[in-house]
Amino acid sequence: MATFFPTDIRIAPERTSLRASRSPEFGFAPPRARPGSVQERTTMPAHRAGTTTQLDPVEKSGTGRSPVNRRRFLGYLIAAPTLVVAAEMARETVWPESSPWASVANAAALPSPPQTPEYYEFVDSYRDACRPTNALLKVEVNKDGTVSFALPRSDNGQGIQTSFAMIIAEEIGCDPANVKVTLADARPELLFNQLTGGSSSTYSLYTPVRVAAAIAKGALLEAAAQQLGQDKRTLTVAGQTVVDTTGKAIGFGDLTTLAASPVTKAVDVVLKPREQFKVIGKPRNKDDQYAIVTGQKKFAMDLQIPDALPTMICRAPDLNGFPKKGDPSNIDEVRNMPGVEGVARIGNGWAVRARTFGQCIDAVNALQVNWNAGTLAGKSDADVVKQLRAAELPLAVPAVPGKTIEQDFVHYSRNGSALETNCAIVSFKNGKAEVWAPAKSPISGQKIAAQKLGIPQNAVDFHVIPGGGSFGRRLFNDSIQEAAEAAKAFGKPVKLMWDRANDCRQGRVKPLCTTRVRAVLTDDAVASFELRYTGVGMEVDEGLTDVLTSQLIKAPGGNLGVSETFWEISVLTPYNFGVNTRFMNEVNMGFNTGSTRNVYGPDTCTAREVMIDKIAERLKKDPMKFRTEFIKTERARRVLERVAKEADWGKSMEPGTAQGIGFHQEYKAVMACIVELDARPETVNRPIVKGKTGPRVTKLTFVVDPGLLINPNGYKAQMMGGINDGIANALTAGLHFDNGHFLEASWDNYYYTRQWNTPPEINIIVLEDSESPEPAGAGEAGVAAAMSATVNGWRRATGQEPTYTPLLHKDPLPFEPYPTIPPIPPSPTNSLEFLY
Repeated sequence: MATFFPTDIRIAPERTSLRASRSPEFGFAPPRARPGSVQERTTMPAHRAGTTTQLDPVEKSGTGRSPVNRRRFLGYLIAAPTLVVAAEMARETVWPESSPWASVANAAALPSPPQTPEYYEFVDSYRDACRPTNALLKVEVNKDGTVSFALPRSDNGQGIQTSFAMIIAEEIGCDPANVKVTLADARPELLFNQLTGGSSSTYSLYTPVRVAAAIAKGALLEAAAQQLGQDKRTLTVAGQTVVDTTGKAIGFGDLTTLAASPVTKAVDVVLKPREQFKVIGKPRNKDDQYAIVTGQKKFAMDLQIPDALPTMICRAPDLNGFPKKGDPSNIDEVRNMPGVEGVARIGNGWAVRARTFGQCIDAVNALQVNWNAGTLAGKSDADVVKQLRAAELPLAVPAVPGKTIEQDFVHYSRNGSALETNCAIVSFKNGKAEVWAPAKSPISGQKIAAQKLGIPQNAVDFHVIPGGGSFGRRLFNDSIQEAAEAAKAFGKPVKLMWDRANDCRQGRVKPLCTTRVRAVLTDDAVASFELRYTGVGMEVDEGLTDVLTSQLIKAPGGNLGVSETFWEISVLTPYNFGVNTRFMNEVNMGFNTGSTRNVYGPDTCTAREVMIDKIAERLKKDPMKFRTEFIKTERARRVLERVAKEADWGKSMEPGTAQGIGFHQEYKAVMACIVELDARPETVNRPIVKGKTGPRVTKLTFVVDPGLLINPNGYKAQMMGGINDGIANALTAGLHFDNGHFLEASWDNYYYTRQWNTPPEINIIVLEDSESPEPAGAGEAGVAAAMSATVNGWRRATGQEPTYTPLLHKDPLPFEPYPTIPPIPPSPTNSLEFLY
């Protein structure tokens, strides 16, 4: 979508100087090293017995200032015929003297106590969970001279295969094009270290992968030095070769056997200083972009697995309805339809296996099934809201007459389905199985497939395939479970795909929730600020791939406990507002829910940022000035001031148009957004073919401090995707639940941001001079600030108080809902009529 509209997207120029005390990881200048040594490591586990080697001594700082210790890391040369390296964790850590999160509140602000995410947020918890198994991750140098790494994450378009190729290439000194990053098959021994979610992939793996790459480089240089009879310090890496001062070169392929270790050795290493980076921070297009645009990239449904035929499910009209006992009345007739190879009962529906997906659809729609009612039969949105209101937690600080502002929001359910619908291939024979799927939790998927097939988990080979989007949906292995059930029922391989209608109606949604905010003011500050979130139970994950956690979630109240933990380490009020509380409660109602993109962030951020505009108005302050005065950190203030400058905040606007601000801090990133929104009648009432008319964001300025920037192109792309998500959440993208089912049944009536309401001008500024020493998350970071800015812009342009999102949710439906029987709506045959 992004390529079809005019944009002005750029990277902010880097500052000419950084703090003198910078380190490669935390901003410090490199000190003189301790003398290198080789010593026995007596504490090494038996399976890693070997020696400890110090490959790269730390040189004295060239800055002329007193040297400060850089971080030292421990990794392993693995016993193998060619060079194989694994990483573990830091051995020594020296933190910077001042933190970019240090408080900078003005004298008027009443300081708020620290909140958990200011010190330890989700990405920190996930990185810590990964540490014990980092030593199982390997960087290999191959005989053809390439470097390879099996990434234990899922790439669903976010570009992490490209960014990790850059990270490895940076540390080794080779071209990223010669680093082959593939997606690892399910590896149960990795435990938590093979989960993709929470914008944590780069943050959690950045250092371990660098350590492994640095050790690989050191080993290559050692081997080349022996071959060339040179001092290792005189050698350099150029391309896929090691070169000496005379120009003599040896290729990686010739060195990999020589550099291999006969025994596993523990190795100390110091990483390259940040100021020497040549690859990290430089724009690079995704390595697979040409394959994508030319149709050569293979997704799960493109794979040709022998005898794996298309398979689809006939589902109930009600959410989570299921078939009554007995076969469909016309099952024999359907089994004899053209191309149909089998019809079988599985789970909550009937599976059809046929020669083509078109034949599957015909057969699914022909089945005459008697259905039991679903989990919310007869219920509608109003019933859900009523139940949530009854479950809201009380506010702690009493209202003070004349000094209190309160606000309530309802945030309706949203569809989290990706462009590529749920899908999986399962082949099962002779007590063994293979699975191909774009899973973000493949260990959990492997376990589920094994359970459904009745075989041990180690009898399932699970191949992680690149996916066409995720937004949290692929954390859940519903399609893998159904494919395994179908493969067992048919006794033959299946290529199972959900149809788009069922993705909307029976799939996992971002659940309906309410937010409530109360602020008590003084004459010039905020004495207390309280946020309450109440939602339909949101399934955060499938147990984080760990058996114990999986069982805990299944216990009574188990999922709520995990959700509350996630809430505590992810939701933040980043302002000094005196007494500051934030609590959540969830109610299990029988919906299928998931941790859709940015999880709790968009709704809680919007509730907070709208309230901040109201407080600024009550205190007679400009909304931007108010934020910069009460924001907690210098890093955040800098982002706010930059976005105000770039967007020309406060400029004169025509009646019916206005600017709106949103600020968000999560995933170690800080971001601010300013929109210009047009709510004039001629814009609101403009004709849209098969679309949702209404206000339009005409210009958007977005500034983000991404921490250490790996790939500017990839980060910009992620911000653009999040921005469009945020606008959709604010204006049009909501599901209507009525009489036990969702009315929307495809993207032609679920109004995600389209061409006709994408801003004609988008200005994304990714700061390159961040004080933060490590890369921040990107995949979810752009949503909340864009959503809250859009709602604030609408409020200022219309003069109306928003009480629900999407803002256009209660307008008359601009579409005629598809029937629930047959379950799959017919494909349109008149698309040319809608071109404009």
